[in-house]
Amino acid sequence: MTTATMTTTPHHRGSWLSRSERWLDERGKGAWIAAMVLGFIFFWPVGLALLAYMIWSKRMFSGKCASRTRHARHALKTSGNSAFDAYKSDTLRRLEEEQDAFEAFLQRLREAKDKAEFDQFMDDRAKKSSDAEINGDATPA
Repeated sequence: MTTATMTTTPHHRGSWLSRSERWLDERGKGAWIAAMVLGFIFFWPVGLALLAYMIWSKRMFSGKCASRTRHARHALKTSGNSAFDAYKSDTLRRLEEEQDAFEAFLQRLREAKDKAEFDQFMDDRAKKSSDAEINGDATPA
């Protein structure tokens, strides 16, 4: 392999561990879980080590391990053109603001739904207790 080939293909850089981690990240959480299960099947300490690493690195609880690392790499990479890089950073900032606004909107929707469900529960509870009082008053003890 030539030096030019190694510099143009980033997948050949790093140790076999970092290449394996990158390969699993690109395939998502399912690949990590499959590797962990296979580790437990063939040699349980490997499965245990993978489980510990997944918990420690928060791969177990994150929604998308592949997309976050891929987006982070592309966001930090510069093109060499200052006008394009300024446009890209402005666009990324705007998209992050839109994402924050959308997440806040979803949170307000969830809170409104929770409040409506709770109000419905309280109305049903009040109706049942008033029905019980009416039935209790009408029937002699």
